[in-house]
Amino acid sequence: MSVKRENAVMVGVGAAACAACCAGPTLAVLAAIGLGTAAGMLVFGVGALILGALVVATVVRRRRPTAATCAPSAPPTPVELQPARSLK
Repeated sequence: MSVKRENAVMVGVGAAACAACCAGPTLAVLAAIGLGTAAGMLVFGVGALILGALVVATVVRRRRPTAATCAPSAPPTPVELQPARSLK
């Protein structure tokens, strides 16, 4: 076997060993990044839904008229109207 061929074989074996050795940790890091992204989206998404539901409930509750907040009706009172003054 020639020196060039031995060097090529060594490079090939080294590349195969590197791929076999480093593939697991590399895929684990990529999976962790993906799971972290999914978990973050889940947490912030659920938080946004809860906050949105609270805001909608508050707005609907404030806009709904309630009988307890109305003042009792008073009898009508006559009002005197005066003619407007002219600005001459």
